[in-house]
Amino acid sequence: MKISQASILISPGYGAVQDDHWCQRWARQMSTAQTIQHDDMTNPRREDWVTDIVKAVEAAERPVVLVGHSLGCIAIAHAAPVLPKGKVAGAFLVAPSDWDRKDIVPGFDDHDFAPIPRERLPFPVQLVASRNDPYCDFAKSLDLTADWGAKLIDAGDAGHINVESGQGPWPEGLTAFALFMKTL
Repeated sequence: MKISQASILISPGYGAVQDDHWCQRWARQMSTAQTIQHDDMTNPRREDWVTDIVKAVEAAERPVVLVGHSLGCIAIAHAAPVLPKGKVAGAFLVAPSDWDRKDIVPGFDDHDFAPIPRERLPFPVQLVASRNDPYCDFAKSLDLTADWGAKLIDAGDAGHINVESGQGPWPEGLTAFALFMKTL
């Protein structure tokens, strides 16, 4: 599948969305991409984020490819069982964060994203994980890869694959995404 043939829906992670983050860059660079808007990025609620994802998928006019980063990956996993059947062609999930950890965001223990869904996702999934991600141990990423029926890309020591870890434009990610699209 070509990028131009799909609606690329990007579910960003927890916190303020940075213009130089690869997610925002992709949304600007790809004509069929858009960021899923979540009203509260610093006090997220699972039901709200799942609803936002479902509405974006329902509104899409092309087959959907979901792209998630950090909490966006977890929100996609929570949304998967209620997404319109057959509308999602695949998901590209990057640096999922471990919301089963109580200390995932200091001072924000009152979240409802745990437990992380462990059921196989109903569409092809590519998961990109870093070996030194402070928000998710590599072993947990391996478990999620297996549980979700995903294929893994080992990003090596790439931190949380965000601006802070030096992955602003993240050209390697864009190449991996283009290769994933060819498999759909």
